[in-house]
Amino acid sequence: MMMMMTTQDRDRLSAPMTMRSDRQRVLRAGFIPLVDASVLIAASEFGFAAKEGLTLELVKDVSWANVRDRLAFRQFDIAHMLSPMPVASMLGLGSNPSPTITPFSLGRGGNAITLSVKLFERMRDVADITEDADALANANALAKTIGQMKARGEPLLTFGVTYPFSSHNYEFRYWLAAGGIDPDRDVRLVVVPPPLTSDALEAGAIDGFCVGAPWNMIASERGVGRIVAAKQDIWPSAPEKVIAMRPEWAAAQPDTVSRLIVALDAAARWCDRSENHDALAEALADQRFIAAPVEIIRRVLAGEFSLDAKGNRRIIPDYFQFHRDFANYPKPGHALWIYSQMIRWGQVPYGETELAAAAGTYRPDLYREALGTGPTGDDIITEGDESGDHFLDGHVFDPSDMPSYIEKFDVSAAKSAGSDRRKA
Repeated sequence: MMMMMTTQDRDRLSAPMTMRSDRQRVLRAGFIPLVDASVLIAASEFGFAAKEGLTLELVKDVSWANVRDRLAFRQFDIAHMLSPMPVASMLGLGSNPSPTITPFSLGRGGNAITLSVKLFERMRDVADITEDADALANANALAKTIGQMKARGEPLLTFGVTYPFSSHNYEFRYWLAAGGIDPDRDVRLVVVPPPLTSDALEAGAIDGFCVGAPWNMIASERGVGRIVAAKQDIWPSAPEKVIAMRPEWAAAQPDTVSRLIVALDAAARWCDRSENHDALAEALADQRFIAAPVEIIRRVLAGEFSLDAKGNRRIIPDYFQFHRDFANYPKPGHALWIYSQMIRWGQVPYGETELAAAAGTYRPDLYREALGTGPTGDDIITEGDESGDHFLDGHVFDPSDMPSYIEKFDVSAAKSAGSDRRKA
């Protein structure tokens, strides 16, 4: 049966053709139920958007692919998005790439790597690691365990990530490779939506996962998972989620973009204050948003981790950093590190055109135009060369010489392919 198109449908479909005016004030925003959506949710729930004359219509979605597609097809004006996703889109990667930029990061931190209790106990037996072993020691223990499994002819372990072009994928790969594990040969990586990770781990469908809060803590408190590494262990200053938008949409309404950035900046400042975490946790726990126990969310915001159900705990200062130290600044150098990992794992080749496209995805010009401030110094400089900004394996990222940086890694797609050719 043919359905009649309503006036509302016609208006929505015609919007990309006519370009909405700069007077637009209602923004439809997609998000995934994670604590790192806090700034976006707080901007809507605590009046920061309204103060700037904006209404945020928040739409909870089930997968990052959905969020990407709905932004591309004009169902969303803006979106809570994985920090590598705009870079991937600008490089033409994925099933439906569409030009995407970000003028604002939603902060740092929030990810962790969780393994099944069964796997962790086996690692302890094989490598004799302690309960308080650090992230690198855990990676090395997993490598020894995988070596034993290979010798016995056991099937590969299966690990879950949220999306191929995600911080989770690159951080999980970085952690595995730091222990000498090839993510494409020694284990299997599959995509699992964040809210399903704990159930998948309990059912034995996966042996571990890397995902954002609160799902790691939920798995540990259910007694099915053991947290073995956090985002801060891998690269503390890494951006986690960003606010994404189509470049032509941003160009058509600069005043709306500026107002949005001002609102998000105020919300991020508010989210960083510990005295606001009770109110924030209550809001996030609502069924409209994360729909998870408020007490778990409150402890996650404080960086208080239950590593497992046995009472082992860890406190990570600034596990979430929503505003401090320009955590919201869209630094092109960070986009270039993401690009380096895409090259490292064979998702895209190196090229000067691609280099420029990746750097241009993050838009500090829009951030500075709205707020009149930003960090001093070059946006494209080395990363990981300071005590507070380091990589798990000690490598320093120099974006001025991308090929040499990638060549330094012992584990990469190119080296695995070269090994295969030599064996043939």
